[in-house]
Amino acid sequence: MDYMTLKEASEKWGVTPRQINYLCTGGRIPGAVKMATIWMIPKDAEKPADRRFKNTKK
Repeated sequence: MDYMTLKEASEKWGVTPRQINYLCTGGRIPGAVKMATIWMIPKDAEKPADRRFKNTKK
């Protein structure tokens, strides 16, 4: 399986690397693995939904 770093994921998803770190720490990105001090995120992982907003489309 191919992995990407926090910086690559942040560029791909348009958020800061710190936000990606929070998502990884919270277990919100399936398959993310921490090796020593570096988070490795699967390249095929999708950006988790933002929990601050409810999806209330009618």
